[in-house]
Amino acid sequence: MIISRAPFRISLGGGGTDLPSYSSRYGGFLIGAGISKYVYISVNRRFYDSIRLSYSQTEIVDRVQDIQHDIFRETFKFLGIDRGVEAVSVADMPANAGLGSSSCFTVALLNALHAYRREYVSPDRLAAEACHIELELLGQPIGKQDQYMAAFGGITCLTFDRSGAVEVEPLRLPENLVADLKYRLVMLYTGKERNAPEILREQDRKTRELDAATIDALHRIKEIGLETRRQLERGNIDALGELMDTHWNVKKTLSSAVSDDFLNQCYDTARRHGALGGKIMGAGGGGFFLFYVDPGRKGDLLDAMGMIGLKHVLFDFDFQGAKIIFNVAL
Repeated sequence: MIISRAPFRISLGGGGTDLPSYSSRYGGFLIGAGISKYVYISVNRRFYDSIRLSYSQTEIVDRVQDIQHDIFRETFKFLGIDRGVEAVSVADMPANAGLGSSSCFTVALLNALHAYRREYVSPDRLAAEACHIELELLGQPIGKQDQYMAAFGGITCLTFDRSGAVEVEPLRLPENLVADLKYRLVMLYTGKERNAPEILREQDRKTRELDAATIDALHRIKEIGLETRRQLERGNIDALGELMDTHWNVKKTLSSAVSDDFLNQCYDTARRHGALGGKIMGAGGGGFFLFYVDPGRKGDLLDAMGMIGLKHVLFDFDFQGAKIIFNVAL
């Protein structure tokens, strides 16, 4: 049996500029962070020749092409695994919540299946293969942030070249600054699932059509990401709160589906109770808020957000990325 895991991620600045419709024309940049919440995939040789899969549903099929789960099917086909295997997935966090769950799943699955084939694969290759499966084989309207963050983890700068290449640079911060940053960041679940592909398709369409407002907003978001890097490298972590607030207000101009009355209420409540800034993770529309909070008012904020129904989720940073945590392959 083999057990693989890959971390979920949060975005600290520049999110959205990794979509090919933007990055292939202008280049993109963002800062993400892997967190200590994971997708786990276990893979085992099956006694029978059939394929058994267990996720939110269970499938037993004789042919790879009959698998209903898109990522399972295309990953098995991509690696040429077509019989006598079973795979099970579990996750610490919900899907459709803006934390990159689909790409975490893809990266963890690829890593497990490569190990099943007794192959070592680098994080860069894992991320590139996950991008190929999701963007090219499945045609998902997404960027490359989630795959690279799931593979590498850490607090990481990603530069998306117009050629499609991705440069990965760890943001090297002193341990005390990392600890301060973790304490000041508060993640809260809104309870709302969201339709990320619909929001991203709108952004993608407007970008391809060279909609001036959309392009200007993405230029601004990329600059926010670059400024976030500059300020963090200087040790000025409080600037992150103000930059997140700016990012949130720019992000809302990308689509009317990014926020709604309830999410605006959540954000305004957080700002009144100690948040210097924040934003919805992922495309928007629901899922998780991430707030940068005045440490002296953290309790006040948590009480206020709990009163309107948001769930606080504790996390640490993950600096290991995709990892095989158990391997007894016979």
